[in-house]
Amino acid sequence: METFLGIDYNVWWFLVFGGVISGYAILDGFDLGAGALHLFLNKEESRRIALNAIGPVWDGNEVWLVIGGGALFAGFPVAYAAIFSAFYVPFMVFLMGLIFRAISIEFRSKEKMLWWRKTWDISYCVANIVIALSLGLMLGNVALGIPLNKDHEFEGNWLSFFNPFSILIAITTLALFMMHGAIYLAMKTVNRLYVKLTLLARDFTIFFVLSFAVSTLYTLLYIPHLSDQLRTHPSFFILPVIMTLAIANIPRSLKNANFRFAFLSSSVTIASLLIMVAVEVFPYLIYAPNNPQNSITIVNGASSLKTLKILLIIALIGTPLVCLYTGFVFWTFKGKVKLDEMSY
Repeated sequence: METFLGIDYNVWWFLVFGGVISGYAILDGFDLGAGALHLFLNKEESRRIALNAIGPVWDGNEVWLVIGGGALFAGFPVAYAAIFSAFYVPFMVFLMGLIFRAISIEFRSKEKMLWWRKTWDISYCVANIVIALSLGLMLGNVALGIPLNKDHEFEGNWLSFFNPFSILIAITTLALFMMHGAIYLAMKTVNRLYVKLTLLARDFTIFFVLSFAVSTLYTLLYIPHLSDQLRTHPSFFILPVIMTLAIANIPRSLKNANFRFAFLSSSVTIASLLIMVAVEVFPYLIYAPNNPQNSITIVNGASSLKTLKILLIIALIGTPLVCLYTGFVFWTFKGKVKLDEMSY
């Protein structure tokens, strides 16, 4: 099998896909978290400031989701087909959440009636919560595995997705994004709203730590095979160490009002969690617990070698451009939020 820099092209594309998904989780994660806590902000001005904090970046952050879907389709079409057919219902719920988040942001400021704005505030908050829970639910089921037949087609009931492990992962994902979003909003605000968001960031950090601890305990007790790679390869132990240090640094940074460092730590936490999931499922893209021989791996689920080579060249060119675009947007709209006539 041909390699690039000593690594198989299938592995390279697995890494590219994982990197794009991590980028999406970090960037759109704070958008989703900021929206999920929206109703905790009681004043009209506070809600407008929160909306305008993410206003210039939220739709750009979704670009990473599109790239992730494209990367999966192009590099691992068999896995793409199986995932989108198996998760048809969760994906529809997820897409409805994306739609209502977008229209809630755009429609809210079009009328000044109180009932109108409250309606879209509720829609916006619920949509973000639904998106976060859907992402966590699908991640939990991918880590756990889904039943496939010999043709790599889903042969189960979508209600089976609501299992204890995946529900715990969904709650943990929501808690993580709410913490991430509260930290981001604290960086963008001043005065009384800033004080309130610092308290919310602290509370959501506690929420995340508790939900993460319960999820980890459940995994170790009832799904021990998800830690096989860590036990087999001690060098991977660095991942939970990094994640633990990042989580521990968040309350410390919040206490010292160092929100950039806290945001960096929450970003590292998200990346570390996804890397650990990738390590544990590798080389599987979709594990079939009903019959492991039916599982989709980075080998039997991948495109041709020639396709992977071309895709890697495109990724080496395109990914830095997207990173530059993202960095430019954040640099342009850096600093505290100030409301004006162009604001939401």
